[in-house]
Amino acid sequence: MNNQEIELQKASMYDLLACYYKYLDPTKHIHYYQLHLDHLRKALSAPSTTEIQRQQKMANVRILHAAPDLSSVDVYINAQKVLKHISFKQASTYLTLPSGKYHIDIYPADTSVTTVISKKVTIEPGKNYTLAAVGQGEKLQLLPFADIPGVPPNEAKIRFIHLSPDTPALDIAVKGRDVVFPDVAYKQATEYLGITPMTVELEARRAGNKEAILPFPIMKFKPNRSYTIVAAGLANGEPGLEIILLKN
Repeated sequence: MNNQEIELQKASMYDLLACYYKYLDPTKHIHYYQLHLDHLRKALSAPSTTEIQRQQKMANVRILHAAPDLSSVDVYINAQKVLKHISFKQASTYLTLPSGKYHIDIYPADTSVTTVISKKVTIEPGKNYTLAAVGQGEKLQLLPFADIPGVPPNEAKIRFIHLSPDTPALDIAVKGRDVVFPDVAYKQATEYLGITPMTVELEARRAGNKEAILPFPIMKFKPNRSYTIVAAGLANGEPGLEIILLKN
């Protein structure tokens, strides 16, 4: 029995009691009739079993443009254009889709002749994904990363994804202090790290080296939020190496 059915059952019970006391005890009649109305409202506002099942079968997908050689792109899902003019370092909002298999094609913006990336993906029900366009030249790929937005109450969590094709493995550290994500290779995502909400300065170092090669902007991590920090761009070229902060 789902919540809606439980509330309807309670509403029916209190309606019977209200009718019973209608002439015997007006005070009890009013009391039970009010309870009947309260549970009826709850039943009407509760999602139905069909709606719950529908939600459980959906998934959320967003596209991140992290390929430094590509200009703006359009994104097609199963031959239908769903996003246009996504520029480097830009992430789309989440698209809610039924779970299942999809064919994703990425074209240079305002063209639909030759894809720069074409990939089949499977998305599972109830999950969130970031699909990142990465690589250089002819080595372009669409990489899926599972996003986990849930956070313990009043905490935050962060992870790091290395998407710079010409940058060696990185250590991510608090500025001048300890490493929090060690030896992260290109195309690798770390696990999430639970943290106390804070404002902090981080930096990227070559793995095993204490010299920073990329200072981060000051970052404020708020409670009850999940974040993904992405390194994108080129260490030796344009566009240069930069940090992207995504909220999950």
